[in-house]
Parts: sequence; structure tokens; C-alpha cells
Amino acid sequence: MRRRDFIRLLGGAAVVRPLAAVAQQSTNKKRLAIFSPSQPSADLHEHSESKVSPALFAELRRLRWIEGQNLKVESYGREQNTSGLEALATEIVRSNPDVILVIGPGAVIFKKLTSRIPIVVITGDPVRQGIAESLAHPGGNFSGVSVDVGPSIHGKRIALLREMVPTMSKLGCLALRFQWNGSNAGAFRAAAETAGLPLAVSLLEFGTSEAGYQAAIESISRDGADAVMVLDSPEVDQNSTLIAKLLGDAKLPAIFTHPHPVEAGGLMAYSFDLIELYRRVANNIDAILRGAKPGDIPIYQVTRFELSINLNTAKQLGLSVPPALVASADKVIE
Repeated sequence: MRRRDFIRLLGGAAVVRPLAAVAQQSTNKKRLAIFSPSQPSADLHEHSESKVSPALFAELRRLRWIEGQNLKVESYGREQNTSGLEALATEIVRSNPDVILVIGPGAVIFKKLTSRIPIVVITGDPVRQGIAESLAHPGGNFSGVSVDVGPSIHGKRIALLREMVPTMSKLGCLALRFQWNGSNAGAFRAAAETAGLPLAVSLLEFGTSEAGYQAAIESISRDGADAVMVLDSPEVDQNSTLIAKLLGDAKLPAIFTHPHPVEAGGLMAYSFDLIELYRRVANNIDAILRGAKPGDIPIYQVTRFELSINLNTAKQLGLSVPPALVASADKVIE
């Protein structure tokens, strides 16, 4: 064989082998469906501007699952949630992905739709919802993390808010309507009753506009609330910076469930580390894609909370922050 022909043959082989490798890699891609009807689907990918999704994908990358290479991500966000959660969940199950990540409300819908596809959740109390037998041994096809530490967390947040606003006589509440009849909201109502506080409640829909949030806060103010609790949900969290601004404009002190609205001007938060939870979820997804059964993976429950206080906002609201409260805070913005 002439040298020129040998080089041409060698070059051809070099071209064919990578193409074959790419084809094999494409064939072996695992499919991850992400269900988060409150967030835009653009926020459910590796290079999104979301505060938490990059943490999920960074951990998946560390575990050798790379979007676009051996992992195909199919996001189902706000734009797809046009016909209701059940219709969207049905569409996802019908597409038969390797694993489904459910962020926020909707886990119980998937419970009705499939017992076969592995589902990882970020949710409230999975045992009370009937999607897990226990946290240690979920059974079935669910695993993930629980942000529910029991009804005491609501009492703790109310106590912190009352320490900041000792004259509080009526508590406002911003919550997602879909969750209002669930166990988390029920525990909140019970905690408010125990504290002797009547409620002024505004319920929000998926995809509420800025004008809708403003109207909800104005309604709470008209109802005579002295302070506000912002209940946890991806829908509300997605708009928490806007909510913090509108509450400030309305001169309403509020406590949030995540720290970033406090950094943006909200008064205070008693929060868990959401980024840590997303990293834990990534490890669950990794285990399942490598063959583990979701029902054998313990559900992680939040145990550590941090108090954040914005002293600038307190000053603008005319509040005198107790020194003991400042001393107990994990993060103080001055």
C-alpha cells in the first residue's frame, strides 16, 4: 500500500470512530424530565439564570452526568402548564423518561399516574401525602427530599416575626392556592390559631402577574394585617424579590422561607439551604440512573435552619430590632 493511501485510510478511520462513538453516546443518553410548573422552562437547564438549577447540574456533572452528552433534559415549566397540572403530568408519564424530578406541588398527581417510573421529589411531608411509607424506607417509586419538619416550623417563624413586630395582632399570608388545602398550609393555620392570631389570606395562582401580586398584598393590607408570612412554594419563591419590594412599598413586615428575598430588601427569613437540597437530589438521580431503586433510597429531611435579617429594611419600616434577635441571626444585612 502506498504511503498516501495509508494516510488517507488512517484519516478515514479517525473520522469514522468518533462518529460511531457519538452515535453510541446519543443512543445511551438517559432522559431526565423536570416538572416545575411555576418556573419558566429556561430555568430548568444547566446554564440558566436560576439561583438553584445550576447547583443541581453542577452536582450531576461532578457525578459524570452531563446535559447534552449522556443526559437529555426535558423541562416542563410554566409555558407547558396551560391545561392544568394533571394534564402536564400525564404528558410527562406518557413520554416515559428514565427519571422524573418533581419540584414543589404535584407529587401526589404522579402517584396516581405511575408506579413504575422513578420519581425524585422536593416536597412537603411525603408520608402524609401517601407517596412514601417512611422517610427511611420510602418503598414504591419515590425518593428525594422533604422540606417539612412538622408544624413547629410555622410556630417558630410566627414567634420570630412577633419578636420583630411585638404589636402584631393580625397575620397576613401569601400562599399558592393549589397548596392551601394541603398539610403544610393546614399546619400553618393551626400554628396561627395557637398563637392567637387571626389571618388575612391572599391566595395566588400559577403564573400570577405583577399586578396580581400587588393586588394580593393590597388585599392583605386592607384586611388589617400587621405583618405577613410568605408560605413556601416554587411559584412564590420565583417571584420573591418582587414580593419583597411590594411588601416594602406597602410598609408590611414579612418573614420568608428563603434568604434571597432578604438580600433583595425583604425583612427576614428563617430558611433551609435550598442549594444543598438540590445537590442531594442530584445524588438521588445519579443513584437511580445507575440502577438503584428509588424506594430503597432514604428521603432526606431538612434539619438545619438559618435566620437572616435585613436591618436596613427594619429601619425603613420603623422597627426597632431586639439586640437578642440580631445576636441569634446567622446573616445580618446592614
